[in-house]
Amino acid sequence: MRQKSGTGKAPAEQVIKDIRRATRKQYGAEEKIRIVLEGLRGEESIAALCRREGIAESLYYNWSKEFLEAGKKRLAGDTARAATSDEVKVLRKEARDLKEVVAEQALELRLLKKSMIADGGDDE
Repeated sequence: MRQKSGTGKAPAEQVIKDIRRATRKQYGAEEKIRIVLEGLRGEESIAALCRREGIAESLYYNWSKEFLEAGKKRLAGDTARAATSDEVKVLRKEARDLKEVVAEQALELRLLKKSMIADGGDDE
């Protein structure tokens, strides 16, 4: 029996590959930093470190590059980040509220000036 064209792998091999992908270890930021710092210390070779941690050397070098670039940006003061949509909504509401307060105070000031002009100005 022939496989469908374009699949390239036997169904069993594909199932195993999918399972491996789904069960792959996920490394958190702290784990990545720990591994990169161990590599930077140079107490053991990168190859040995990667074997011990069960990661590919290319992955280590990607993490190392990201780590160093992030440090460079932080030291350069480039800490701008995109605001979340919730933050934007809160800031817009706050700006709207502040504009209303300014408008009310401007109106009160204008009314006070008109009433002082109507009263002759200097009654003191």
